[in-house]
Amino acid sequence: MTQPENARDVAPSTRPSRPVIAMFTSHWLAMVGLGLVLTAIVLWACLLPVQLRHGEDNPYVGVATIAVGAILLLGVVLAPIGLLLGRRRLARGLLGGQTAWGRLLAFLLVTTALNLVIASQATLRVAHAMESRQFCTSCHVMTPEGRAFEQGAHAGILCVDCHVGEGAIGLVKSKLQGSRQLLSVLRGSVAMPIQGAIEAGHMVPSEQTCEGCHWKAQPAAANLKLIQRYAEDEANTPKTTLLTMNVGGRLMGGIHGAHHGEGVEIRFVATDARRQEIPLVEYHNSATGESRTYVKDGVDAAALESQPRITMQCFDCHNRAAHAFQPPDQAVDRAIMLGRISASLPFVKKKAMEILKASYASSAAAATEIPAALTAAYGSEPPEVSREHAAEIAQAGEVLADIYSRNVFPELGVTWGTYPDNRGHQASPGCFRCHDDEHATASGDTITQNCFRCHYPAAVGETKPEVLQLLGVDKLLIELQKGK
Repeated sequence: MTQPENARDVAPSTRPSRPVIAMFTSHWLAMVGLGLVLTAIVLWACLLPVQLRHGEDNPYVGVATIAVGAILLLGVVLAPIGLLLGRRRLARGLLGGQTAWGRLLAFLLVTTALNLVIASQATLRVAHAMESRQFCTSCHVMTPEGRAFEQGAHAGILCVDCHVGEGAIGLVKSKLQGSRQLLSVLRGSVAMPIQGAIEAGHMVPSEQTCEGCHWKAQPAAANLKLIQRYAEDEANTPKTTLLTMNVGGRLMGGIHGAHHGEGVEIRFVATDARRQEIPLVEYHNSATGESRTYVKDGVDAAALESQPRITMQCFDCHNRAAHAFQPPDQAVDRAIMLGRISASLPFVKKKAMEILKASYASSAAAATEIPAALTAAYGSEPPEVSREHAAEIAQAGEVLADIYSRNVFPELGVTWGTYPDNRGHQASPGCFRCHDDEHATASGDTITQNCFRCHYPAAVGETKPEVLQLLGVDKLLIELQKGK
């Protein structure tokens, strides 16, 4: 029997079936169209988190959304045209020897490779975004930490530099921890105020964070520390303390050398999660073989035998190195010293303290009530005071509102002193948690509270110390207060 010369001569009931795969792979337009549709879907999935975060009002997000829509529309138009042309090619028998499955495999390989490139780039951008400060502070419960971070000495680094450990394990741990925190936020079960990293047990070891920038073997270091305070009298009388801090290092003793010197290991027992109550301290020096155990007066050492020992790290003293919350008096003193609040305003320190320590319903209420309260406070003064110092009063009110907004968050349970700072011993016990002359060995040796072991005072609470003139610091303070 002779074969029909053309497929059209075959009766409809005897024509070979034309599966969709065969028609789809019979023309390049159909494959390009479907490829564009799949690519648009991948792009939209990558763009969705950005849309939810920033909204389409962002011009870049809007342009990207339009571009993805155009790619999708083009694919939807090309795909049916390609299917139609492919059907005709099948009918005319114009295809080569390559099978439909072979052509489908080639299409899938090309499309997959393209979308893998797109998805990998999006993944890199997501990973970069997840390391940004904006991402870390996007939850409202992190607002206090974010505001405190802005005024700290480490404001130029990323959150992940301190809160994510080394390698893939550190990354996975941090993301699992973040996921649990996110679930707590969604369920509304987050404790207010939120726990610090030390209290929550999530602090990354210092050797993986702090020591990446700070050299423990620093041979010698002595810092000059100026503490400028102001009295709550009419003249806001300055009280200057100037100390030479014997910071030292591993090779030269001093504060750091005593705690992290060659062979030195200090372990302690803390009875609270914040490590503020330390009843027992163990000192061991592998270089000299010396070991001592100090127990606080009135504490039963035997009762602490089963308590875990914590190895002292940088952050046990520098616990607020990046997220420091200032006490109200120190914040006001600093503002006066820097000239943000005029020292010529009568009783400004006293009035500022009264206003900052008052209760406010919310952060928004404080932002408007604090400047108004300072204006009202000077309204009771002689008219010439408020008239002559109107500009300084207005500026001081705004500065006080700013101080409050960086340290107190009524909605989140954060107030003055919520988070203790262990550097020094002014606002919190800090060094005095151990250096109190109450921690003693069995032979009676104590952890000293001698001031001169750590710093050497050149002036303490003096109004016009001569040493400031010798160093030229007095001129610097005058220029700061004038706003120069």
